[in-house]
Amino acid sequence: MYAVIRTGGKQYRVAPGDVIRVESVDSEKRGTGTDGRVEFSDVLAVSAGDGQIGKPQPGALVSGDVVEQGREKKILVFHYKRKKQYKKLRGHRQGYTAVRITEIAFDGQKFTAPELPKKVAKPKKVAPVEAEEVKAEAKAHKAPAKKKAVAKKSAPKKAAPKKKK
Repeated sequence: MYAVIRTGGKQYRVAPGDVIRVESVDSEKRGTGTDGRVEFSDVLAVSAGDGQIGKPQPGALVSGDVVEQGREKKILVFHYKRKKQYKKLRGHRQGYTAVRITEIAFDGQKFTAPELPKKVAKPKKVAPVEAEEVKAEAKAHKAPAKKKAVAKKSAPKKAAPKKKK
């Protein structure tokens, strides 16, 4: 099961569970916005099974959750005209939104992605109290390091002022 959607002037082939990077999408303008959901209503084609592909009826909808928003790596745009002393260097970073496709709905059918397992935070390892006490005692009994004497450099001699004629 997959669909072809159009967003940001580009076309993407998506299936439930896929994560795609599209040009920056404002989730408030598309969909509800408060829960980070995005809906793509410009569905170009839908495939329900093997070898079956067709143009969807009006009302087909692909929805997803916003995973992250950021900016791509910088690309350098260099303009140059030979023999004219013309050079121009500009940098550009395109914004993107990563979207995980959760549902494809058309003709009364809904295909949903499987739920992701919740991430469990790893418990932090705590050092035994005895090890901390040993470290504290070692710092307290450590003698301060002696500073080495630094040889002074002689100042350069000033040149005599020039005589006027």
